[in-house]
Amino acid sequence: MRAQLIKYLLFAIFIQLNSGHDDTLARGGEILRLVSRDEWIAQPPSKELEPMQLPATKVIIAHTATEGCDTQAMCTFRIRLIQTFHMESRNWDDIAYNFLVGGDGLVYEGRGWDKVGVHTNGFNRGSIGIAFVGTFTKIAPSTKQLRAAQMIIAEGVRLGKLSTDYKLYGHRQLIASESPGEELYKIIKLWPHWSNQIEES
Repeated sequence: MRAQLIKYLLFAIFIQLNSGHDDTLARGGEILRLVSRDEWIAQPPSKELEPMQLPATKVIIAHTATEGCDTQAMCTFRIRLIQTFHMESRNWDDIAYNFLVGGDGLVYEGRGWDKVGVHTNGFNRGSIGIAFVGTFTKIAPSTKQLRAAQMIIAEGVRLGKLSTDYKLYGHRQLIASESPGEELYKIIKLWPHWSNQIEES
């Protein structure tokens, strides 16, 4: 426990030292900027992850139900905490999501395109889980956060990782959850490919 606390303190100091340099100079939300696992200092998975059968046919939109973030430094810190919670408290093999979208307009690689997530029980196989960092029950994500999510979805189709006729769902449609929050859910219901026809994996 003490070693973990020291690790967090050192990481927090690193974030503070780098927070003066706003990495959103990468024009988050205007062009697709994918932050690799190495860049956000991800822990390695605790064991080999299940490979995804591609192309995936579903996109599931969630929120992390945490505080948001609006710089790369803070989003890195937030996502690192989420991964630690998932692995140490939930006993999952890695962070649950395939991708996370920060309020900085950057997309963070979770399990990526090629591995099955653990974001939505019963629907993980054949789906890409994309989590917006923050809580969106009463406020909507920023325009650049929304745009970044749309860009990573489009990139998945372009790469052949997502089917061209994929279906898009809110997390709450598939499991008992408030996720992705009422305000974000209202928005994604207007996106192309949103569906109210539920198909299990």
